[in-house]
Amino acid sequence: MALNSRRDAPEPPDFSLLKRLARDQLIYLLEQLPGKKDLFIEADLMSPLDRIANVSTLKQHEVDKLYKLENKPIVSTCDQLCFLIRPRIHSVKWIADIVNTDKAAGRFRRYKIIFSPQKFYACETILEEQGIYGDVSCDKWEFCLLPLDDDIISLELPEFFRDYFLEGDQRWVSTAGKALHLLHSVYGPFSKVYGIGRCAKMTYEMWRELVGGGGQRPRQPEVGNVFLIDRDVDFVTSLCSQVVYEGLVDDIFRIKCGSVEFGPEVTSSDKSLKVMLNSSDKVFNEIRNEHFSNVFGFLSQKAKSLQTAYDKRRGMDIQQMKTFVSQELKGLKQEHRLLSLHISACESIMKKKTKQDFQELLKTEHCLLEGFNIRESISYIEEHINRQVSLTESLRLLCLLSLTENGLIPKDYRSLKAQYLQSYGTEHLLTFANLRKLGLLVEQQPGDTITAMENKVGKLVTDKAVGKLTDAFNSLAKKSNFRALSKKLALIPKVNGEYDLCTPPDMAYIFSGAYVPLSCKLVEQVLDRGWTGLEEVTRLLNGNEFAVTAGGSGGEVKTKSDSQRLVFVMFLGGCTFSEISALRFLGRQRGYKFIIVTTAITNSARLLESVLGSRV
Repeated sequence: MALNSRRDAPEPPDFSLLKRLARDQLIYLLEQLPGKKDLFIEADLMSPLDRIANVSTLKQHEVDKLYKLENKPIVSTCDQLCFLIRPRIHSVKWIADIVNTDKAAGRFRRYKIIFSPQKFYACETILEEQGIYGDVSCDKWEFCLLPLDDDIISLELPEFFRDYFLEGDQRWVSTAGKALHLLHSVYGPFSKVYGIGRCAKMTYEMWRELVGGGGQRPRQPEVGNVFLIDRDVDFVTSLCSQVVYEGLVDDIFRIKCGSVEFGPEVTSSDKSLKVMLNSSDKVFNEIRNEHFSNVFGFLSQKAKSLQTAYDKRRGMDIQQMKTFVSQELKGLKQEHRLLSLHISACESIMKKKTKQDFQELLKTEHCLLEGFNIRESISYIEEHINRQVSLTESLRLLCLLSLTENGLIPKDYRSLKAQYLQSYGTEHLLTFANLRKLGLLVEQQPGDTITAMENKVGKLVTDKAVGKLTDAFNSLAKKSNFRALSKKLALIPKVNGEYDLCTPPDMAYIFSGAYVPLSCKLVEQVLDRGWTGLEEVTRLLNGNEFAVTAGGSGGEVKTKSDSQRLVFVMFLGGCTFSEISALRFLGRQRGYKFIIVTTAITNSARLLESVLGSRV
C-alpha cells in the first residue's frame, strides 16, 4: 500500500518481557507443588498457555501429563493434581466432585487450583460449600497480557464484553486495571492518558489506585500516551463486513490467539495445518492490511519475484551455489510455502464470498452507512432473513440498520422481529431483549428525534444549555446518534469519482471507502488536540471522556519524542482486525506507532454470538 508517510514511526518496545514474566510466575506456582503432577487445563487457556510455556517447558518442571478440562470423570493415576482454570463456578464444582469422589474411595491426593487471571470469592465459597476447602490449595496466575504480535497485546478475555456491557458485571475491570498497571510499570510512565466510556473511566481509576502515591524512580518512558475506549462507544465499526485480508481470514477461518487452522480446502491435502499469523510471516505481513481487491495482484507479483530469485541459480559456479544454498534457499522455500498457502486461502475466501453474494451485501451496508435507499435495504434484510442465509448475519444487518437510523420505526421493528423469530425460532426473544439492553437493536420511541431538535434549540439557547438538554434525553435510553456523529466527524468520505483503494487517502479504505471507523477517528482527533472542540461529539457519545496528564511522581518526567509517538490504544470489550489495520494506516500517515491492547480480538459474529439468547 503506497502512502506518503509524515515520518518513520518509532520501533515498538520488546513485549517478549511480558511473556517471560507470565512464564516465570506460572513456573513458580507449579513448583509450589513439588514432585510429579498432572495438569488439567481449561479449554480457553490452552492456546494462550502454549504461547507462554510449551509442553517441554512444563515437563521440565515435573508436569507429567496434560489433560484438557472436560465435564467427565478423570483417568489420571497421579497422586498430585493441578488445575489451571478460569474463575468459573461450574469448573470449581467439577473439581469439587473429583475431590469428593477420591475421598469417598479412600484415596489421598494433593490438589492445587490455579485461577487465571484472578481468584474470585464466589469460587472459594463453592469449595467451602462442597466441604473441600481444606483439601485444596488455591492460587492465582495473574496472566493478563499476551503479546500476539509486535503491535497487538490481548487480555484473552472474550467474556469481558458480555459480562460487563450486557450483564453489568464489573469483575473484569480490575483485571483491565492491573493490565494497564503492568504496562505502566514496564513501559511507562505515561505522560498523557485519554479515554472515553464508563468502563474506560473505571479502568483508569482502578489503575490510579494501584499506582497509588508510592514513589517511582523517574526514567525515560518507552510509551508516552494511552487511549482507553469502550466497545459500546462504537458498535457500528465492529458490525461492518471486514474487507482487509486479515479481517477476512478471521471471519472465514477464525484466528485464535494469533494462529489460524487452515483446513484441507486450503492445504490441498487431507490434513489441516495450524499457522501462526504475525509479522514474522513475510508474505502475510505485506498483505494483512491490504484491501482484499489488491491481495491477488500482490501475491502474483510476489510469485514472480520468488521465481526470479530461484532463477539466479542458473549460471552460478560451485562457490556461488554453495553460498546460495546456505544463505538464501531455505528462506525462499519458506516464502514459497507461505505464498502457496495464502493464495489458497484467498481462493477459498473468494469462493465463500461469491456464494454469499458479497458485493450485494456490501452495497446494502454502504447504503445503511450513508443513509440512502433505506427501504430497499430493509427489503434486502427481509429476504436475507426469510431465506435463512445466516442467523448472525441477519442479526448483524438488523443491528446496523438500527444503529445507523437511531432505532427502527415501530412498524419496521415489529415486522422484522416477527420475521426473524419465524425463521430462526422463538427462543431468540431473549436475544432481542439482550440487543435492546445493549442499544444494538431498538425501537424508536416518541421524541427520539432529539438530534434534529437539538439543531433547532441550538439557535435559541447557549451551547451549555443544549448540552444539558442532550444529557437529559440521552439518559432515557441508549442511542447511537450515528448520523449526527457521522456529520460532525466526516465519517463518510466525499470522493469525486472512484475511491482509490491502491493508494487510499484515509482510513475509510478498510470499508472500501464507505466509512471511516469512529473509534479510530476519535483516536486521531484526540491525539491532535485532546477533547478540545469535541464537546458536541462527546455529548452525542454520552460523555465519560477524560484527559489526564499522568507524569511520574516527584516531578514530571521529560519524555523523548519517540515515546510521544508510541501510543497504547486499549479497547475494552474487544477490537476488530479492521480497526487494527486502520490504526496501522494512521500510524504510517502521521508517524505514530500504535500498540493495540484489547480484552480480545472480536468480529461481528463473535460479538453477536456472545449475546444470543440461544447460543449457537
